[in-house]
Amino acid sequence: MFEQRQAKERQQEMWVVAGKLPAATPDSFYKRVNGTLQQMEFAPQVWAICKPAYAEAAKGGRPGIDPVVYLKMLMVGFFENIGSERGIASRCADSLSIRGFLGYSLTESTPDHSSLSVIRERLSLEQMQAMHRVLLAALQRHGLLKGRKTGIDSSIIEANASLRGLEHRNTEESYWDYVKRLAAEAGIDPQDTKAVRRFDKKRPGRKTSNEDWQNPHDPEAKVGRTKDGACDMVYKPEHISDLESGAIIHTEVRAGDAADNDATLKERLMAARTTLKQVLPKARRSKAMSEVCADEGYFTTEQIARLQQAGVRTIIGDPQQSRRKQERQSRRETRALHRAKCAVRSLSGKALLRKRGEHLERGFCHVLDHGGLRRARLRGTENLSKRLIIAAMTHNLSLLLRQQTGIGTAKQALAAAVGFILGLLRAFGEFIRIMRSKETPTRLCGRSNRQNGDRNWFPLIAPFNPPFSTGC
Repeated sequence: MFEQRQAKERQQEMWVVAGKLPAATPDSFYKRVNGTLQQMEFAPQVWAICKPAYAEAAKGGRPGIDPVVYLKMLMVGFFENIGSERGIASRCADSLSIRGFLGYSLTESTPDHSSLSVIRERLSLEQMQAMHRVLLAALQRHGLLKGRKTGIDSSIIEANASLRGLEHRNTEESYWDYVKRLAAEAGIDPQDTKAVRRFDKKRPGRKTSNEDWQNPHDPEAKVGRTKDGACDMVYKPEHISDLESGAIIHTEVRAGDAADNDATLKERLMAARTTLKQVLPKARRSKAMSEVCADEGYFTTEQIARLQQAGVRTIIGDPQQSRRKQERQSRRETRALHRAKCAVRSLSGKALLRKRGEHLERGFCHVLDHGGLRRARLRGTENLSKRLIIAAMTHNLSLLLRQQTGIGTAKQALAAAVGFILGLLRAFGEFIRIMRSKETPTRLCGRSNRQNGDRNWFPLIAPFNPPFSTGC
């Protein structure tokens, strides 16, 4: 009986004319994004950069997915705080407005999350950086990239790996088996999970060194402290930004245990300087990255001296200044320390340190906390660096949108629309209140034509200005 009823209720196949289907059109915000990308001729430049990674159509096979569509899908993930590629693909397939933004009709299938992984592996890190320079060049044309005063800082990304999966590098023994073995040697029942955990928490000499332990599923993830202070597997993203506009010039993901002031500091800064020289006009290339600002974690005497020798003014505080002994320093080191000390104490140095806290921290907030990248869904520094570069590219695009239209993100567009509606409701309520009050027209309007005795008046309602936020 139940099977017969199921057969009766089954929907038969039905043909629908494609012209009668709802049109996939982007909403107002994504229309602005499309207009800005078309204005800077973004698609032709991306096609030229990605052409070596795609085979010619004459060789056969299914045509590849447009790399511009791939970039737009990841832009959607940034604007709507979606971290996983599965979530991005699902969002793009469900939304009519995003389908219009990508250029797909209702009858076409949007790219799957597996296609996003294939495209990411196909495009090299150098091609991603070249596409990032396209956005930087657009910022420079609109006066949003000066390139003279820069800052560098790092943050934390939680890795897609677990501490429970740690194994010893030499013996391949898991961490939990290692703790249970130590508990058994100390006379604790290894089957009592709570007792073993208490023993592991309080045992003397407890240390989880990255030199001894690794996660076999993500060897590049390291044990470290998260943003909340908890111990977990982490990566370290690093931004080099323009402190006059907040534009991200260079970004990469490093190992979680990498020191900020290691021997590669100058090379990382010089890579950003090379990027600026490729983007800035010839008249301003000599002033590219003439000043660099950072916190005390980036200070080493050797690196400061190398940067000053390259013509870079360093505004980096010395954490060991009060404990240094001048007799143990060479003349070159003494001169470098004196210049760094004078730069930090100068008025321009103090102003730059304040800008560092404003622009660098805001960039990390937009990219990591509101761009879906605080928790990693990928593994490996190369994959995460590619994803971070596209997020930095979208952050720079939002700066350009904010200058041209006053709205830089989808959340800001939604807040503006809600604020405008609330303003209309408040204005209408004020109009009703004035109409019901017993006040005279002269007091209501603030002016009247007393000579002619004209008693016609109109309530003056101040235009509502929606509170646009500068954040996400």
